[in-house]
Amino acid sequence: MKYKESELKKGIKLHTIETSKFKTNLIAVMMTTKLEKETVTKNAIIPAIVRRGTVNMPTQEEINKQLEEMYGASFDCGVDKTGDNQILKFYLESVNDEFLPRENENMLKTSIEKILEIIFNPYTENGAFKKEYIEQEKENLKQVIEGKIDNKAKYAQNRCIEEMYKDKPYGLYRYGYIDDLKEIDEKNLYQYYQELINKCKIDIFVSGIIDESIETLVLENENIKKLKEREPEYILPKIENKEQKEENIIQETMDITQGKLVIGLDVNTDKEDLKYDVMIYNSILGGSANSKLFQNVREKASLAYTASSSYFRFKSNIFINCGIEIQNYDKAVEIIKKQLEEMKNGNFSNEEIEEAKQGIIASIKAIDDEQDSEIMYNFGQELSEMKYSIEDYIKKIQEVDKQKILNVANKVQINTIYFLKGEG
Repeated sequence: MKYKESELKKGIKLHTIETSKFKTNLIAVMMTTKLEKETVTKNAIIPAIVRRGTVNMPTQEEINKQLEEMYGASFDCGVDKTGDNQILKFYLESVNDEFLPRENENMLKTSIEKILEIIFNPYTENGAFKKEYIEQEKENLKQVIEGKIDNKAKYAQNRCIEEMYKDKPYGLYRYGYIDDLKEIDEKNLYQYYQELINKCKIDIFVSGIIDESIETLVLENENIKKLKEREPEYILPKIENKEQKEENIIQETMDITQGKLVIGLDVNTDKEDLKYDVMIYNSILGGSANSKLFQNVREKASLAYTASSSYFRFKSNIFINCGIEIQNYDKAVEIIKKQLEEMKNGNFSNEEIEEAKQGIIASIKAIDDEQDSEIMYNFGQELSEMKYSIEDYIKKIQEVDKQKILNVANKVQINTIYFLKGEG
């Protein structure tokens, strides 16, 4: 795998991943902008609107037909939240030219043209998006927002994040809010879309069997030529020294039989490099089947159906997630707190450290097994401006020792305990 990046215009980068592991080329375009209440819902609906049609392919049926003619190429898009940024993501996957039956067919060029046309040359009527498309996608997005309650575990984690980041960008729901949908129409959304594509950070990734000509191919694309240089409006993650405060305890009721317990932890890291130490700490705490949470909360005490933890490095948080019997709340919280103390007291073995390292290294080595995970790895580095090869990444993990993990353990504090319980 050979990775290279170049600036096409100020604020617009091309990232190429030259690899012969796959028979397909994967093109991804990431549009990054600040998470803000005023725009979060508009950003969430834009991918769904632009995929409905372009100037040259006015309907979704026409887009699908052309993709089918490209030997069954596939297109997908969506929206995500990373740190204090919202990401509009677009993907097009097509067969590499080397594996096509016809010679002289430039599938890569065609694929780049199609994805850039979908994103930057959408179908319009009278200088605005098509009203019918807007109304349909507003309804679809409304159903997505209303449906966030369906997955209770995800809902509980989102609620914990909302409480921890109340009135802050990271507390916003990535798909936006139903109340904001009422204000969106075909004209103001199109006007906002034009502002967005000329101010957001744009990263274009091309992975597959490619060569140096790819940069010229992208630069000469008519839709890229139309884009302006920009000072991209996005937020770089920064080290936040989070002040010590009392635990925030939130309990909500819903018609459920299994309680959902989420504990949000702040990690007061003062250096970006500490994230490698935090990864090992999290793995020992709750990131694997042999972790302290799994073994003590689920296996020994039989208090939880699930017990795990996840590290959100862009915000220096760890979230503990447990599915428990509602009456076990107090006991579960007590045992979880005990595990945090055990970590602070250094009650973990070198064997546990090595096991955590091996698990993380195995997942790092698997990054280049899939094109999209390879792209997301490099995109994550782009957003944090910390550039490490996979080899360097593994080396950083291997350098973590017990003292470094102890140092992290003593920087961890509970911010919020959120419990979703049954009625009655």
